[in-house]
Amino acid sequence: MFKRILIVLVVIIAGFVAFAATRPGSYRVERSAKIDAPAAVVFAQLEDLKAWSAWSPWEGKDPLMTKTFEGPAKGVGAAYTWQGNDKVGEGKMTITDSRPPSNLKLRLEFIKPFAAVATTELTVQPDSAGSSSVLWAMEGTNNLIAKMFGLFMNMDTMIGNDFDKGLAALKQLAESETRKQEAAAAGAKAAADAAVAAAAEKAKAEEAAKAAAAAAAAAKESEAKKKGKKKKR
Repeated sequence: MFKRILIVLVVIIAGFVAFAATRPGSYRVERSAKIDAPAAVVFAQLEDLKAWSAWSPWEGKDPLMTKTFEGPAKGVGAAYTWQGNDKVGEGKMTITDSRPPSNLKLRLEFIKPFAAVATTELTVQPDSAGSSSVLWAMEGTNNLIAKMFGLFMNMDTMIGNDFDKGLAALKQLAESETRKQEAAAAGAKAAADAAVAAAAEKAKAEEAAKAAAAAAAAAKESEAKKKGKKKKR
């Protein structure tokens, strides 16, 4: 009896593994969003990995997550490693290509809860109205364990939901930064216009003062000539 049960279990497991092996060997997840901000403003939040803490969907999953930054402050070679709870796991992210303000590629190395490598790409496409469309994509290969895992979890839904949350936070951040920059630019322009107007008024006042002084000098000179003529008489 025990042998029969064991055989049945082996057949079930073998069938499960065989079926899992037929699943796709690669995956790609992507999400997009329109952001009312210039491409340069959006890209500034992407190429600086320290700025990710303000919009990354994984930051809130573990407030105690530890991060270590390596390499340059931004651009190719910039990297950070993270280590957290079972919701964020452990791994490393490195910028492999940066083409401001339109394209950023990263290498993701997952260590926990399972080892895997993936490629992430963020593409920023500006439009004529000053807004930007952002595409966030991740792709990689599925080993047998990943294929088995995929039978119970939908990778597109699981990762895609995080991408949607991240893009929503990025949108809010970039649009807020754009409003700040626009307000600062308007303030600077107003100050510059006021300075120009003040300089024009000053120059006008100086010209008026010069004209008044010249008129006074001419009147004084005329009066002096009149007095001189009277003395001669």
